[in-house]
Amino acid sequence: MSGFQSPRGLRDLLEPLASAHGWATDRAWAAADAAGYARIELPIAEESALFERAVGGTSDIVSKELYRLEPRGDDAVTLALRPEATAGAVRAYIQHGMRSQPQPVRLATVAQLFRYDRPQKGRYRQFTQFDIEAIGDGGPGIDLEVIEMGAAYLRDLGLTDVQVHLNSVGCTTCRPAYGCTTCRPAYVETLRAHFTPVVQELSQVDQSRLATNPLRLLDSKEPATVKRAASAPAITDHLCADCAAHHAAVTTGLATIGVAVLPAPRLVRGLDYYTRTAWEYLLPGEQGQQGALGGGGRYDGLVELLGGTPTPGIGFAIGIDRVVLALEARGLLPIAASGPAIVVAGIEPESVAERVAIAAQLRAAGASARADVSTRKIGKQLEGAVRDGALAVIIVEPDGRLTLRDLVKASQAEPAERGGVIAAVLRLVQNEG
Repeated sequence: MSGFQSPRGLRDLLEPLASAHGWATDRAWAAADAAGYARIELPIAEESALFERAVGGTSDIVSKELYRLEPRGDDAVTLALRPEATAGAVRAYIQHGMRSQPQPVRLATVAQLFRYDRPQKGRYRQFTQFDIEAIGDGGPGIDLEVIEMGAAYLRDLGLTDVQVHLNSVGCTTCRPAYGCTTCRPAYVETLRAHFTPVVQELSQVDQSRLATNPLRLLDSKEPATVKRAASAPAITDHLCADCAAHHAAVTTGLATIGVAVLPAPRLVRGLDYYTRTAWEYLLPGEQGQQGALGGGGRYDGLVELLGGTPTPGIGFAIGIDRVVLALEARGLLPIAASGPAIVVAGIEPESVAERVAIAAQLRAAGASARADVSTRKIGKQLEGAVRDGALAVIIVEPDGRLTLRDLVKASQAEPAERGGVIAAVLRLVQNEG
């Protein structure tokens, strides 16, 4: 056994999980393409200041979980491995002048992300998310589109009982252009007053949150904070008229399009940039975060915060790792890719190059094929083909002719010339497919 192992919180993906991840990723891209979301590939690292400003200095992601890369040589900027995709997508929106395009700009990515967090089931330090962003529309209609898209993706994978937990976190600044007046600051003060009487019971971290960002207390996992949060006032009772109307339109619209919603009046999620609509996709009956597959929200002030013109936006992120674990637990993993349909074997060791050439010709014609490049006796090569689940074996004879052995029918043809055998194999693969 090697003295090296994968680092804590990082892992190797083996079959069948590797194929399941690829399948879920392919389905994510297909869902995005079908809905008209343009693909975007973002850098794996950005300036750390981008995340510090966008996500918020008091969030766990920035204060505890960010992987910073120290500057080297002539670089004067500290980079960080991306912990989430929205900040990078908004940076790209601003940098590439996407405001001049028809709005909203719809973007999609499947990204590898990194957070320094305590590893546990479903939570890794390197993970993959399916991310959707719609930037440039402040109306409730785009909320419906994005929320339904995530729910439909999960249902299509087989997670048919997924629930949408919905809340509104109000607005932080007056934006008349979006029909918005300030309501969250007043709620924050109400929340601070609710937690202040028990401040000595809170952890040091949550005491700091009480002073700097009380909204984060609703996202805390500390037992004393969770207990007090259960009786905290609901932000939906403190929304301004415009935010309340937006929330009502989203709630009514989701019911109209058949997306089941559970009100979650204390759902705030872990990112400071959220405004108005916030939601999570959860599986019933799961404990803690194990049932949370993803979520999203509006970020109507983020473009301006990062240096752009005031522009509303909304998006979601769904964890591919969590999705695959949920599928595995329910016995819904897709069948892993099987071995090659055709194995090309040979009686003489000198036929190895010919075997490789035939396998390459079959693959070029659309068949799944591999050459047995060993010098094992033909019996062992046939055993390997059976073990791999091959449909047939082509045997290169000493005189250069080819013999086709059908492993499904347990039959074998007479040796023949190459062209005829290749044609017969391709027909066999097509019929089996």
